Order: sequence, then C-alpha cells, then structure tokens
Amino acid sequence: MGPILETQSLGIKFGGHQAVHDVSLKIEEKKFTSIIGPNGAGKTTLFNLLSGQLAPTNGSIYFRGNDITKLSPPVRTRLGIGRSFQLTNVFPNLTVLENVRLAVQSQANVRYQMVAHFLHYKKFIQKAEALLDKVLLLDKADAKAFNLAHGEKRKLEMAMLLALDTDVLLLDEPTAGMSLEEVPAIIDVIRQIKEEGDRTIILIEHKMDLIMDLSDDVLVLFHGELIAQGTPEAVAANETVQSAYLGGMYDEQLT
Repeated sequence: MGPILETQSLGIKFGGHQAVHDVSLKIEEKKFTSIIGPNGAGKTTLFNLLSGQLAPTNGSIYFRGNDITKLSPPVRTRLGIGRSFQLTNVFPNLTVLENVRLAVQSQANVRYQMVAHFLHYKKFIQKAEALLDKVLLLDKADAKAFNLAHGEKRKLEMAMLLALDTDVLLLDEPTAGMSLEEVPAIIDVIRQIKEEGDRTIILIEHKMDLIMDLSDDVLVLFHGELIAQGTPEAVAANETVQSAYLGGMYDEQLT
C-alpha cells in the first residue's frame, strides 16, 4: 500500500528562523505514524503545514498523489484530512450530543432548519450517539459541554473529529493537560481507532510509552529537519536520535 500523504522539500521560514527545513516524508496509508522531537523541533508547525493552517515557504504537499499545497484547510478536510484543533465550533451551552450531532450534519452537508421535525435528524443523532460510545462519552450525552472535565472535552473533540469521517487523522498531543487518571481512557480510544484499520493516524505526542506501543512508523524532527524515520525499535536504536535526546533537549526517555 502506497503513501497517502507525502511532502517534498517542505519548508517554512518565520523571519530569519527556519522552522521546518526541506522535509521530505511519506506517510503510508492506514498506518499509525508518530512524530517526535524536542520542544521547538517543528512538530506542530509541520502539522500546520499538512493541514493548511500555514502556507509553506518552499516545497510541496501531496494527498493521494495530488498536489494540495495551495488548498485551504476546509478543502483539505473535505478531501479527507482532519485535524482535531480545527474543530472550534464547540458550543459550550449545547449538550455533548448536540455538539457531535452538528458535526455529523456538517459532514453530511445538511444545514440546521428550525422548522424541521425532530425525527428528520434521527440518523444524525444515532451516528452521534455511536461516536460518543466509541470515545467512552455516551454517559455524558445530555451534559452541557462547559461542564465537562478537561479529559472529557478532549474526548468530545475526538468524537467531533471522527464525525468528519476523514481518511487521515492529525492528532496533536491528544493527552496534553490530562491527569494521570484521564490518560488511559483516551489511549484506549486511539488504540480502538487504530485496530479498526480504516484510517491513517498521524500523532504528535510526548509520551514515549504510547508511541512505542502504538506506532508502526516514527518520524523524528530536530531543529526543523527530519533526522530519522523508521519503526519504533529502529528509531530508538538510532545514534543520531539518541544524541538529540540525551543532549538534554528533551524531557522524556526515548526507550
């Protein structure tokens, strides 16, 4: 199975700072790929380039062999690239179920109509409930979104991302800010999505045990450059990667 997402000599400058430098990579379809590196390595900037939040200074991005370098984030989402933090349409005063139902409707390109009968939206409600069940949040379906704990809000964001039904999921530190008690639940959700085998997952994460356990492929960024790519075991044994981590520039153990 070939690459679903590819970059060629991708780079971006902010003033005199080269945040991402000539990154050429291939993301294999329906694989779980993690991107790691020290803080400031360019991981989130690379995500911003892939999702269209930023326009590159140089290089190209390809999705299923087609050049998407100049396409906007909404167009990339419709093509099949979804990113969790793009979902800013969370309504705190609506229920958890209503938030996901609206995301399902958006994917179906159906606008809300005040005069439409409730049963008209039954299929959207059923899909929203199924997604909430998948992210272990169905018991909170009737709760107002603003009452959710931080970890529960991250699960709601995950459900809304899944509602977009994209082929590629860009997950930028999904466990960030969670308590130790909350982390296992979101990891279980990510593991389930991977085991279903019908999506390509690209993850930025600092928890090395999660990366080593779930990843098929690992990319390592350092000072905006791609310095290694391979299986978790191969990357962990890479001397260049070890030097970057053991040089005191990263706060996690690589192995």
